[in-house]
Amino acid sequence: MTVPTRRDMLAGGGLVVFFALSGVAQAQGLSGGGEGGAGPKKVRPDLPGSLATEPRLNAWIRIAPDGEVIVFTGKAELGQGIRTALMQLAMDELDLADNSLTLISADTARTPDEGITAGSHSMQDSGTAILNAAANVRHRLLAEAARRWTVAPATLSTNAGTVRAPDGRSLGYGDLAAGLDLQVDAEPDMPRRPVAARRFIGRTVPRVDIHAKLTGGTAYVQDIKLPHMLHARVVRGPSDGTRLATVDHAAIARLPGIVKVVRDGNFTAILAEREWPVVQALHLLNRAGWQPTRPPLPQGDLATAIQRLPAQDRPILDRHDAPGTVPVREIAARYTRPYLMHGAIGPSCAVALFENGAMTVWTHSQGVYPLRKALAQLLALPVEQVRCIHSEGSGCYGHNGADDVAADAALAARAVPGRPVRMQWMREQEHGWEPLGPAMVTELSGALDANGRIVRWNHAVWSNPHNMRPSAAGDFLAGQEVLPPFPATPPKPIPQPEGGGDRNAVPLYAFPNAVVRHHFIPGMPLRTSALRGLGAHMNVFSIECFIDELAASARRDPVAFRLAHMDDPRAQAVIRTAADKFGWTRYRRQPWRSAGVAFARYKNLGAYCAIVLDVEIEPETGEAVVHRAVAAVDSGEVVNPGGIRNQIEGGIVQSLSWTRHEAVGFDAHRRTAFDWSEYPIARFVDVPRAVEVHLLDRRGAPFLGTGEAAQGPTAAAFANAVALATGKRIRAMPLSAGTIKAAIGDG
Repeated sequence: MTVPTRRDMLAGGGLVVFFALSGVAQAQGLSGGGEGGAGPKKVRPDLPGSLATEPRLNAWIRIAPDGEVIVFTGKAELGQGIRTALMQLAMDELDLADNSLTLISADTARTPDEGITAGSHSMQDSGTAILNAAANVRHRLLAEAARRWTVAPATLSTNAGTVRAPDGRSLGYGDLAAGLDLQVDAEPDMPRRPVAARRFIGRTVPRVDIHAKLTGGTAYVQDIKLPHMLHARVVRGPSDGTRLATVDHAAIARLPGIVKVVRDGNFTAILAEREWPVVQALHLLNRAGWQPTRPPLPQGDLATAIQRLPAQDRPILDRHDAPGTVPVREIAARYTRPYLMHGAIGPSCAVALFENGAMTVWTHSQGVYPLRKALAQLLALPVEQVRCIHSEGSGCYGHNGADDVAADAALAARAVPGRPVRMQWMREQEHGWEPLGPAMVTELSGALDANGRIVRWNHAVWSNPHNMRPSAAGDFLAGQEVLPPFPATPPKPIPQPEGGGDRNAVPLYAFPNAVVRHHFIPGMPLRTSALRGLGAHMNVFSIECFIDELAASARRDPVAFRLAHMDDPRAQAVIRTAADKFGWTRYRRQPWRSAGVAFARYKNLGAYCAIVLDVEIEPETGEAVVHRAVAAVDSGEVVNPGGIRNQIEGGIVQSLSWTRHEAVGFDAHRRTAFDWSEYPIARFVDVPRAVEVHLLDRRGAPFLGTGEAAQGPTAAAFANAVALATGKRIRAMPLSAGTIKAAIGDG
């Protein structure tokens, strides 16, 4: 499945080539839907996935006269392999030959508005839409051929982009499509092709986004090079909540190589023909000193400080099924997580061009349509004159600096019409200004009856907002720096059943009496927003650690204890599979070495995932070695097994980094971590020695979001293994070597 991507077009001839190809496609009626800047609107609730908000077939699939099929998705490739999986769906359901399909993704001029690529929604929303749209289009092609030949559609078949009759006649899709109007709504419940006829779904095929990354090609927005492009840096203080004390704009403009200094209120950008002069200018400015722009940050115990902040208390579960049950044993625990960075390997970047009164931005934002709307407001342009085109960034799941740097690039490009501007944040700017994953606190209590069953469960979570992605100009850093500044959108919690800080706080287990409360804290001491998994990482960590603590109190095996409290058969199957593949009943603990298990269904709506880790502790140093990680996953129907394994393996590694190493430090006025030495992340030595991912393929079942399924279970499995290996329960992340050593020493 070799596909000419947007980046291939850019690499092959720059902006002119890409715009020319776009123009040809639109002239032939091949552009996708997505006109206007409004968010998705429910128009056909009877249709599956994103077809409900964009039901027109030609918004998803177009067929060129030469038979080339173009498929459109509003979801973005972030490294999760979604382009490959979506292509597999379309190739199989349309019955296409290899190399005859082009996928266009996340472009406000061409693709449907599917909101933000987040929450593991791509397959269940866009994949489901494309699959059903493809089934509709294939049936229409068969009907058109039957009309021309005056035969029954049931007598015809398809193969490699053609419709064939029993007598040997055939017509290509391009010929047939000329007589079809795809500007129609999809029909619900369109039959799919037989499972036996599939050639791509269920197979591991090479990912289409990997080649350029391995060969040094144009893989990321950071790699884009356009004719006459200027390089730019934005000028800010060292971190969120600061600004430079003085900026001598005239002196900057006189520096060698500087083309222009762009000013608007407190917004300043430096532009040059080459990159090094703007870097030198930025270093000179950083010597000027800085001053805080907000009250002092809370000091002392972080968890206590968070719990003291004003909160909006929201009950999200209040279940009382067995009031007469008598508890005989009760325990309680508090768990904490620090602020976390996204830790993108490549600092945020965007390329912008302002030409003929219109702004085009190449961006690694995960939401090109919301970004477009906010940029239009920032630039005082009609939304139709702003185009956002997604191009991958080198590493991030969540809301890092991608949207902010897009706004920075757009403001800079507006000052130099006709010249592309590449705005690149520095490493210290990424660490200092990106929105963080919120610090969180949970308090859990539970009671056991005389039979060792859980008869009461209470869970409370305190958290800042997990979603401050830009919906208006005031949500950008630059939007609050220009004159007049724009107001920021007030923080709001994400409602259940998906939730934000309370994501996965509702246990999937069958507890007879359970109360869960979310203490939503809108005031943010540090800037926060979406980090992969949102509150699920912390809530699953808390639930699954507490389950182990209750199992220990009841003197029950952790796996058997979980199964005894679970009535979801798919959850039970995942837990059993992980335990069986690991060899749980045969495993023998050794001094300072043990195994930990944990489970969750992401958002209680997505993929089921159970993790078992084999962990050994070096008692003299507290260092941990993860010898083996075994995962079992139920994602519904499996499209690309290798892609799912990639996601789970990556989630395990990332979660171990969060859980063992990462924590944002700050003093009374600002963050204090500006490079990897001050914000350590997992290194190769920290990767599990062996990783196994076992998939429970549910053919014909709905797709279940998988990209964030492993983070919570991995964190809890690690903590549970450490507790069993050391005899010490550590409830505060990160469970670093120093923390483990201190816990052992306290014993």
